[in-house]
Amino acid sequence: MKTLELPQTDLTASDVVVGLMRINDMSDEDIRALYRASRDAGVTMFDHAAVYGGWHGCEERFGSAVTLSPAERAEIVLQTKVGIRPTSNGAYFDFSYEHIIESVHESLTALQTDHIDVLLLHRPDALVEPEEVAKAFDELHAAGKVHHFGVSNHTPGQVDLLRRSVRQPLAFNQVQLSITHANVIAQGVTANMGGLDQSIDRDNDILNHSRSNDITLQAWSPFQKGFFDGVFLGDREHYAELNDVLEELAAAHGVTPTGIAVAWITRHPAHFQVVLGTTNPQRVRDSAAGSDVVLSREEWYRVFTAAGHTVP
Repeated sequence: MKTLELPQTDLTASDVVVGLMRINDMSDEDIRALYRASRDAGVTMFDHAAVYGGWHGCEERFGSAVTLSPAERAEIVLQTKVGIRPTSNGAYFDFSYEHIIESVHESLTALQTDHIDVLLLHRPDALVEPEEVAKAFDELHAAGKVHHFGVSNHTPGQVDLLRRSVRQPLAFNQVQLSITHANVIAQGVTANMGGLDQSIDRDNDILNHSRSNDITLQAWSPFQKGFFDGVFLGDREHYAELNDVLEELAAAHGVTPTGIAVAWITRHPAHFQVVLGTTNPQRVRDSAAGSDVVLSREEWYRVFTAAGHTVP
């Protein structure tokens, strides 16, 4: 498992992150098995959000199931997200000072820890007042309750607006990325090509803005076809050629197609972290093995085009 020295922080972490949004209905034993398999595979970073599993539900399940000694707590990076508030009619976003402070305190209690290593703003709040975010971040940082900060699904303009007020580095941006949902990368390959859907800039160039500003990009839903449309792995009805190439490269590198799907993301020089959503320990092991595979340029572009992306 490769590790990354994460820019703008004092953290070193695995480039595969285990996301825990689906553990709410798992038994304590199964949660512990997932955690142990992750650690044995080299994973050192675990991703939560206040909204996962109901209000702090998955954080509570993790905190109650996994007992961390002080030494082991120091070896891992706990990340959580704030800002989505569920209601009976759906949800809304809230980056107010009061909500950020309240939610973080609730996360600390649920996770049974005295600090959060990384706190992300979970999707943009159209009503954001950066001064309120800055006030909350200053208070949490000064108290030692949150060590590092970032965002999720934010455009460069939204990040820059926050940076005018927030004093701490915004060191992370978690964005959706998989081989088949790859506009964050694919758009730049066909820039300035009229009439081609791939050429449409849907995110104001998150990729190069992040690279230029030392912001670590985290790829969520790394195996999804689209926005929670199911996985492309094994989907021969829609992605036969892609699965053929993944299986060929998996055999060549001694890993599984899952591993190659991870390797395709981690090969990019932006040094993405890959955030898994699986609760399957074997899928974690397969993903971790892919972290050690370095695809050649030719192999990387073979996967890219087999997924349906255009190389001019």
